[in-house]
Amino acid sequence: MDYFERIQQAIDYIEEHLEDKLTIIDIAAQSYFSTFHFQRLFQAITGFSVQQYIRNRRLSKAATLLVTTSHNILEIAIRFQYGSQEAFTRAFAQYTGLTPAKYRKRVNSTPLQTKINFLDYKIEGVLPMQKPVIIQLPSKKITGYVYETSLQDEQYYNDISSFYLDFGQNQYYEQLSHKAAPNMAYGISTNFQENGEFSFIVGEEVHMFEENLAAGFLNLKVPAGNYAEFTVNSTAKGMQNTRRYIYGVWLPNSNYERDTGPDFEITDVLRSSYPDDMKMKIYIPIKEER
Repeated sequence: MDYFERIQQAIDYIEEHLEDKLTIIDIAAQSYFSTFHFQRLFQAITGFSVQQYIRNRRLSKAATLLVTTSHNILEIAIRFQYGSQEAFTRAFAQYTGLTPAKYRKRVNSTPLQTKINFLDYKIEGVLPMQKPVIIQLPSKKITGYVYETSLQDEQYYNDISSFYLDFGQNQYYEQLSHKAAPNMAYGISTNFQENGEFSFIVGEEVHMFEENLAAGFLNLKVPAGNYAEFTVNSTAKGMQNTRRYIYGVWLPNSNYERDTGPDFEITDVLRSSYPDDMKMKIYIPIKEER
C-alpha cells in the first residue's frame, strides 16, 4: 500500500466520524504514519491542515443539512461537535460568508468542501524538479540554539528564516567550540509533537560536545543512515517551495519510506546571500525502497 492509499484510509476514517470527536492520534493510526509525519504529508500535499479539512467538511455537511432538512441550528451545531449555537454560527459565517439562518434561505446552496480523493494527487511518470542523490552519512554531532515552531498554517516556513537571522544577529555561532565545519550552518527539525509543534535547531557540526552549555543551546546527534540529498541554489522563497515539493510531491510519489530521525539542512553561509541567493542542501532520512 502506497502513501496515497494510506492517507486515503485516514480520510475515509474522518468521513465516517465527522459527527464524533476526532483525535489526530486516531486519524494518523489509520495511515500507519506517526501523527507528526501524517500532518506534514497531508498539509504538504493539499496545502491545508488536517484540522482545516475536518472543520471544512463538518461545516459543508452542516450546510447540506441546513438546506435539505428542517433541523434547528442548535441541533446541527451539536451534531458536528460545536459546543454552542454561537460558536457554530461564528465558524459557519467565517467559512461561508453567511450566517446559518441566511444560508438556509439561499437557493441552490451546495457543500463547499467535498471529500478528498488522495489518489488524484498521485503523479504518473517522471516527477517534476530535481531528483535527490541517495547517500549514506555517518553520524554527526551538532551543537545549536533551540527554536520552537509549528506545522499549523505553515507557520514554520516563515519562522525558519527568522531563526537563521536571529542566530546570526545574536552571534550565537561565537559560543560554539570544537567546530568541525565552520561557516556551514545546520538547521535540524526534531522533537515532533502530536499537535504539529516541533523544535528547529540552528547550529554547527562539532568534533565533541561541550558539557556546560549556555541557556537555549542543545547538543544533538544526527544518526548515521541513508538520506535523500537535495541540492538547492535558490531564493529563500525557493527554499520553501523545495520543502513543499519534498513532502508534497517527491516523497509520496517515490519508492522510499521516510525513516525515523530528524530532517536537516546545511547552508553554506559564506556563499549565500539572504534572501536572494541561498546555497543549501536538504537531507531526508529514508529507508530502503518500498
